[in-house]
Amino acid sequence: MPASAAPRSKRLAADYREDSIRVLKGLEPVKQRPGMYTRTDSPLHIVQEVIDNASDEILAGFGSRIDVTLHADGSIGVDDDGRGIPVGLHPEEKAPVVEIVFTRLHAGGKFDKRAGGAYSFSGGLHGVGVSVTNALSARLDVTVWRDGKLHAIGFADGEVRERLASRSAKGEEKTSGTRVRVWPNAKYFDSPAIPVDELERLLRSKAVLLPGTEVTLNVEKTGRVLRWRYDGGLQQYLLGSVGADPLLPPFEAEGYAGADDETFAEGEGARWVLVWTEDGAPVRESYVNLIPTPAGGTHEAGLREGMFNAVRAFIDAHALLPKGVKLLPEDVFARASFVLTAKVLDPQFQGQIKERLNSRDALRLVASFVRPQLEIWLSQHPDHGRKLADLVIRQAQARARASQKVEKKKGSAVAVLPGKLTDCESTDIARNELFLVEGDSAGGSAKMGRDKEFQAILPLRGKVLNTWEVERDRLFANAEVHDIAVAIGVDPHGADDAPDLSGLRYGKVCILADADVDGSHIQVLLLTLFFRHFPKLLDAGHVFVARPPLFRVDVPAAGKRPARRIYCLDEAELDTTLEKLVDEGVREGSWSIARFKGLGEMSAEQLWETTMNPDTRRLLPITQGEMAVGETRSTMTMLMGRSEAQSRRAWLEEHGNEVEADV
Repeated sequence: MPASAAPRSKRLAADYREDSIRVLKGLEPVKQRPGMYTRTDSPLHIVQEVIDNASDEILAGFGSRIDVTLHADGSIGVDDDGRGIPVGLHPEEKAPVVEIVFTRLHAGGKFDKRAGGAYSFSGGLHGVGVSVTNALSARLDVTVWRDGKLHAIGFADGEVRERLASRSAKGEEKTSGTRVRVWPNAKYFDSPAIPVDELERLLRSKAVLLPGTEVTLNVEKTGRVLRWRYDGGLQQYLLGSVGADPLLPPFEAEGYAGADDETFAEGEGARWVLVWTEDGAPVRESYVNLIPTPAGGTHEAGLREGMFNAVRAFIDAHALLPKGVKLLPEDVFARASFVLTAKVLDPQFQGQIKERLNSRDALRLVASFVRPQLEIWLSQHPDHGRKLADLVIRQAQARARASQKVEKKKGSAVAVLPGKLTDCESTDIARNELFLVEGDSAGGSAKMGRDKEFQAILPLRGKVLNTWEVERDRLFANAEVHDIAVAIGVDPHGADDAPDLSGLRYGKVCILADADVDGSHIQVLLLTLFFRHFPKLLDAGHVFVARPPLFRVDVPAAGKRPARRIYCLDEAELDTTLEKLVDEGVREGSWSIARFKGLGEMSAEQLWETTMNPDTRRLLPITQGEMAVGETRSTMTMLMGRSEAQSRRAWLEEHGNEVEADV
């Protein structure tokens, strides 16, 4: 050990005092960790928050235009003709509401879910949107027209620069609306420039989803002005975007829950248009309360499920399926183009940037409207149905042929599979999944709850060996490591090797452990194994971590709303869920909260719904991340090396206060 190691450790220990703990207030958390709240590649998302607020006004029935200006000085202006942000004093905070909205996290009109609230359906529900915009802007000016007056307030670096000032509106000025002008702070972004192409697509989508709304973009430097207005709605937009000729006419429909619906809130539902083509790349766009969801989510899963069940019902009714052919949802979905816009009362997104919808109820919501309407449409147009059935069957046959080719490539020299492995039936490597499950009891639930067609289960007993300093030729001395390697079908290798991946048996290798400290330890040990001895699997994106919930909230029936069961990933999500229940009017304390001690406590049905169902689970892909490979390797050596106890202690003393551990 170097002579300097001990003094450094003592110095760190001495420096860790009461005043070492920082409490971030106001907008400081955003400035310290901007990547937790927004995209940091460009300022587009913080501007999108403002555009989304303007869209929400129109969605609520107020206003008919959105004007965006890219000013020559690098600022961006967003102008709408909605109601205007309230400017009076907040009854509790005793500050102008417009100031609170831009300077306080978790403040906004979209938390008010009472009947007749300001927003019944909106995209911005986290309450951190425009406050994040303000926090990451060098300057931000807000002008509000409301009640016959003009109100102006200015901010700099998230703080009030110019107090709210009001005057009577002049005759030529509009009577209501909001104008927000943003000067993004370049230090928070990789590039300070707004990607104009992305901005154009965003604005065009708003025009598509808000029929009768005029959306404009003015680029001052070039004098270019773009205008969008789609009175033809989704169908006009999709047909203009699909490059190939449709196989059959587009199917456009919608469905929304009524006041007597016992499952969903009044107004929840979706509108969609579907087109099938034989050639070209499919066009697929989805939205939730006008927010683009490029990563899809449960509403797209609901559309896929509804489509599949409707098409399969038509094929079965007309006995069109050849013997030996098995239909899968991807066969129906493969050549489909769509635009889907869903209305969800309390959408739950994956992260603040809202790229993926996680609300489990959205799957049932969309599927319940899509299936019956598509079934009726196919029955009314049997010629269209037969054309679609022929396309779907050809897709299924092509998929079956491709999987057979893969099987032939694998050859017959496959090692004997471990006895604990419960394999899947499919030979489609891209679709197959292997779950490495902590404990035999959880493995039993996983076996019963899985989809046996494409999901395999390998239960692991106890803690896996720390393989960081284990030589490759000694790996197989450990039974658990041996079983993992044989089940995967790839030999251990180094970072600079070129291993043969043709024997890979699963496209996804998923680590499934308890949502506690011991489970996290097992995750780290398995990730150590993959990083050290199977790095090419990580590089190719084959390794994932399944995220089971830690809590279950049982909510009793209330009025027309049936009893619900809500799963929460961690304590933060639990707190958010309880706040939403209170906002919905659920009596505080009427619910019950159960904490899962481990996966073995879950029934097979619960494990499938929360952790294994591709449509509703949370599966975290493991990638290299921001840290360089060499830096990652040295950090792993410090964390997992047997002779690194002193450096680990120093590291823990330096960074231990940053961890929020569930112990």
